[in-house]
Amino acid sequence: MSEVIVAFWTGTGNTAEMAEYVAEGIREGGAEAKVVSVDDISAADLKDAKAFALGCPSMGVEQLEESTMEPFVEEVCGFASGKTIGLFGSYGWGDGEWMRNWVEQMEGAGATVVGGEDAICQEAPDEDAQDELKAMGKQLAAI
Repeated sequence: MSEVIVAFWTGTGNTAEMAEYVAEGIREGGAEAKVVSVDDISAADLKDAKAFALGCPSMGVEQLEESTMEPFVEEVCGFASGKTIGLFGSYGWGDGEWMRNWVEQMEGAGATVVGGEDAICQEAPDEDAQDELKAMGKQLAAI
């Protein structure tokens, strides 16, 4: 059984909750899920993976968290070509611009982004977001 890593940064806990729904979908899809904070993993740990998920809420002026997640994502961009990546996160304001930018960044690095910018939610994940996150997990498990 393959393992799919779900690495995330969270400020309020909403993105951590979202990570658990991605993991649920991965398990439903027949793979093992490893949910881990980016504080407890290095980007290099994802280098050999065919597929993985990254989660980060919108911060500041609709951007990734700058001190931990942004450097992590920059490192992932160095080996993202050919990878399948799911991106997810929550927001409290705005319209999802940070996620559109993040998808564009990862696709520009050569990755295939599962679900595009669909796995976002305002504050805590509602039922629709939960379903979208589980679907992402199932797609990642199938890689």
